[in-house]
Amino acid sequence: MKLNNMMRLLLLSLLLSVCSTHNVRSQQFKTALDYLEFVSNEQQIITKNTWKYTKAIAHSKNDRTIASKRNTLIKSVERAMLKIEKAKGFDGDEFKNKVLQNLDLNKSLLQQDYAKIIDMKAVAEQSYDAMEAYMLAQEMADKKMTEAQQEFEMNYYAYARKHNIDIVENDSDLGKKMKISGEVFDHYNQLYLIFFKVYMNEVYLYDAISREDVSGIEQNASALLESARQGLTKLDTVTLYKKDRMLVDATTKVFEFFIDESENKIPVITDFLVANADFEAIRKSLESTPERKRTKEQIDAYNEKVPVMNNAVEEYNKTNASLNKKRETVIGNLDASYERFLAKHIPKD
Repeated sequence: MKLNNMMRLLLLSLLLSVCSTHNVRSQQFKTALDYLEFVSNEQQIITKNTWKYTKAIAHSKNDRTIASKRNTLIKSVERAMLKIEKAKGFDGDEFKNKVLQNLDLNKSLLQQDYAKIIDMKAVAEQSYDAMEAYMLAQEMADKKMTEAQQEFEMNYYAYARKHNIDIVENDSDLGKKMKISGEVFDHYNQLYLIFFKVYMNEVYLYDAISREDVSGIEQNASALLESARQGLTKLDTVTLYKKDRMLVDATTKVFEFFIDESENKIPVITDFLVANADFEAIRKSLESTPERKRTKEQIDAYNEKVPVMNNAVEEYNKTNASLNKKRETVIGNLDASYERFLAKHIPKD
């Protein structure tokens, strides 16, 4: 779900205004322009692999595919570092060393910061705080990667100016796609975090139900109701991406379900649990009393509760089935909306 690595970067396709050739095989450069083109070509390979990784995150459900693209990206950085290290710089090694330092930073971010993010993802679903920390870590890593790219461009332009090379800035197709991806994932993550904060209250609610903790059920149902209402208010303030209401509308349906669940369905469940606890107390009391010592009051109390419990069980089962079916529908629609949103707005080619 979050944009990783250099997805937030608007990478420039650096079109050099003077055409010349360079000897790639020997990695010897006759002019500063030759060397600048060499460095630019290596950067473009990294950019293309970054885009492949971005597409995998947006369009693939296979974690192995995504991991493979990430490894390819890391290897492209390593190969670029090796080629630039072996090649002789032009007019000294100052620019060469700065490029290598920048690539080393990129490699470190990919191998350490983003590896940490992958580890955080494994526990992100356990709490809202964990999810928020996971997304914050991604934002920080993306910020570092953006700053690294800005530093690369600064050094690149400085070297070009030093050698009187004119560079025409042009937003490349890849650059535009990367920028689009960043905006799409920003909207995606904003909506997902709004949803997840409310959703966790339902998780806590059903934990209380599993423990038959009536007090906990009532408290968590109240919290779910309040958070769902707040969530609807937040949705009204969200700036849509290209006027697309897909995620907002799907999230709205989920919150409306949570509100109905809290207000109308959970009371049926709590009533059943209370009635069942009373019935079990009567049943255990009766069964623990020898038959010859059982009183009429005990027997009557038990017999009166049996039809009541039969009706309560029927209502409970009906309510549970209805909740499960509706939840499956609205959550399934939201999951599908996330996929459709990414597929619709992130370019595939």
